[in-house]
Amino acid sequence: MIQEHRDIKITVFTPTYNRKQLLLRLFESLKKQSYAFFEWIIVDDGSADGTEELVKQFSSAHFPVRYYYQDNAGKHFAINRGVQEAAGNLFFILDSDDVIPENALSIVAQKYDNAKDPSKIGGVAGRKAYFDGRLIGSQNGINDEIMDVFEFRYGRKMTGDMCEVFKTSVLKEFPFPEIKGEKFCPEALVWNRIGTKYPLLWFNEAIYYAEYQPEGLTARIFEIRKKSPVATTICYQELSKAPIPFKDRFRALINYWRFAFYLDSSLGQKLKAVDPVLSLFALPIASLMYLNDKRK
Repeated sequence: MIQEHRDIKITVFTPTYNRKQLLLRLFESLKKQSYAFFEWIIVDDGSADGTEELVKQFSSAHFPVRYYYQDNAGKHFAINRGVQEAAGNLFFILDSDDVIPENALSIVAQKYDNAKDPSKIGGVAGRKAYFDGRLIGSQNGINDEIMDVFEFRYGRKMTGDMCEVFKTSVLKEFPFPEIKGEKFCPEALVWNRIGTKYPLLWFNEAIYYAEYQPEGLTARIFEIRKKSPVATTICYQELSKAPIPFKDRFRALINYWRFAFYLDSSLGQKLKAVDPVLSLFALPIASLMYLNDKRK
């Protein structure tokens, strides 16, 4: 029996672009979920491979499946649309080339419900793993601790992609900036902004199995950032002023200038956004990186 709208606790959200051949695998993993109170929202970012026809076949699922089409604009535009359409209190982003174990949504709901004060956290975050079960990133774990993303990444030095499941209301409060002409926005930009106000409950169980595609965002990240310099430099500019160790802020400043060379704005405008004194030291390094990037 399909859940009524008011019973939906978790929105599983999938942005997709010409991934018809992988969506069926994802769908099968959702059918196996031990947790029933969820919906699946798909935002199609301009696919031309028959994705919509395939999704129509999912209508017999025991959970609601909702499909929305948009002209190709980028994953972050799709996320913003999904957040606006979501009925669930929690928003679980599940990319079209990945799957989740059958207890994933049950774990998410349990962790959130058992949090000391759910109203004061921005959501929960578990681990991502490869399909063979190996954890991605740090092999040490953090179990059921509440902290902001800066303490998690820079204090505890946790590395690798995590599965952050945010409250839908928090993502409405911190939408992705939609910059005309740019089809990419680093998720870290929004996750860091959320971290300035809301901590997350972090846990070590794997709730997400990732398969990185050769043509995916991760594989093409430098080229993608170069083609979206406004969002990229905003991300590094804000990170250079974040509550993190100096060496990490300085590294962010170097990357700010590395991608600022692709901006049309003047040097004066670029300097206004960051520490001008530290920039004297960061600029020579960034210039060499930029020239090396151009050479490649």
